[in-house]
Amino acid sequence: MRTTEINKSALQTTGTLVPDGPVYMLNLLRYKEYADYNNPAGPSPCSGREVYMQRYVREFNRIAAGHGVKLLFLGNVGVSLVAPDTEQWDDIAIVEYPDFFTFRHIVDSNAYLTDAEPHRLAALEDWRLIATNKISL
Repeated sequence: MRTTEINKSALQTTGTLVPDGPVYMLNLLRYKEYADYNNPAGPSPCSGREVYMQRYVREFNRIAAGHGVKLLFLGNVGVSLVAPDTEQWDDIAIVEYPDFFTFRHIVDSNAYLTDAEPHRLAALEDWRLIATNKISL
């Protein structure tokens, strides 16, 4: 199933399930061939990857500035060794947040919803966002 929206009910309940401390968000990204803003008078056509990397990331970084958010890893997917044939990803990103509250604060903010989210929705064909915590061995 293609998904590009943050599940608001999961977002509300997850805060009680995620322990205090750093949260690592795993992003699995598949881009649209051409970004789609559903607005004929919108920005000039370009690829979903361009919109994500040049517009979404710029706005996200501006909104997240000063909140201790760090991009830990961004890479292209090479080969999926264990995955259904129908599951294809272009890039993955791992972003560290000081805590889950910081993540919620950012994605619930008016600035994110008006300045960043439209670019994410225009850019992505499919997306998975998985909240993780570090395990000490």
